[in-house]
Amino acid sequence: MNKLTLYLLPLIGFILISCSDKDTSQAVNRQALVTYPVTKITTKTVTSFTSYPTRIEGVVNSEVRAKVSGYITDVLVDEGQNVRKGQLLFKLETQALSQDAAAAKANVNAAQVEVDKLKPLVEKNIISNVQLETAKAKLAQAQSNYNSTIATIGYANIKSPVDGIVGSINYRKGALISAQDQTPMTRVSSIEEVYAYFSMNEKEFLSFVGNSEGNSMEDRIKALPEVTLILANGKEYSEKGKIETISGDIDAQTGTVTFRAKFDNKAGLLRNGSSGTIKVPIQFEDALIVPALSTYEVQGNTFVYKVVGDSLVTSAITILSVIDNIYVVNSGVEDGTIILAKGANKLKPGTKINPLVVSLDSILNSFKPVFK
Repeated sequence: MNKLTLYLLPLIGFILISCSDKDTSQAVNRQALVTYPVTKITTKTVTSFTSYPTRIEGVVNSEVRAKVSGYITDVLVDEGQNVRKGQLLFKLETQALSQDAAAAKANVNAAQVEVDKLKPLVEKNIISNVQLETAKAKLAQAQSNYNSTIATIGYANIKSPVDGIVGSINYRKGALISAQDQTPMTRVSSIEEVYAYFSMNEKEFLSFVGNSEGNSMEDRIKALPEVTLILANGKEYSEKGKIETISGDIDAQTGTVTFRAKFDNKAGLLRNGSSGTIKVPIQFEDALIVPALSTYEVQGNTFVYKVVGDSLVTSAITILSVIDNIYVVNSGVEDGTIILAKGANKLKPGTKINPLVVSLDSILNSFKPVFK
């Protein structure tokens, strides 16, 4: 063995021992790090729902009012009753009107007698034709007054203007009513189909309608998705609704645009005046999805921890929509970004972890309701 070899052997041994100590130290350090789940951000197509309060009206909703004044002598229907167009609903007293009609009829008879008396005198040239024409004019006027009185008597029989269901009856037998009353006697509504009215602010309107396809507003409305009705008891109505019209102006006081959706109501569950909530779907194509469980908030801003190697780097995210337990984000992460899946509110930027990769779906499905 030469001198060079004798010199190098101790040096090589020292290097091997140093490397071994370094690897051992790194392994110990890794073992000392706490294991946290991490997940990869992916894109998905998801649907968000925005809710708006709504009021329900029958497609036909007709007020029943009196055309003449009088006391109600008969109420011939009950609330909630199905009626046909022209069916008698109320009767008003007509005694005074009948007396007026009798007087008007007497005037007609008297005018007729005068005409009959003057005709032969005119034919014999005893009187001028002017007198006869004057008598005929008086007869026509008397007949018109009589017809008007008879029509007024007819108005005392108040009939349904449409087919439908009788609403609340606001006046009962014996009540004095007139054509000037602000409150209608009742309403008759056709509720086989109903309208649901709801409103959006201008920003929501532009975003919602602007995302639908079409070259005209009519085409865009036809392309709008179906909407869901949540009843006052919190249950979802079985039929979907279709948006048919959008108001042509923005309400100056509220800054909102009114929408009208139509729902089938053959079962009669919905009533004129019902309330509820309209849920409008908004679909996000290839959206970046972040579990709410993977975020934390500081001063109203939302953040996630990106995982770079074994270190955590904070990143603010911009939220487009919240859908149950997930956020649809616009910025802050990209497709393929690795983020801390759980425990973000317990750690600090720069913390080193032992990352354990888990699927995004496993995080989304890990939410448990607080109340059962």
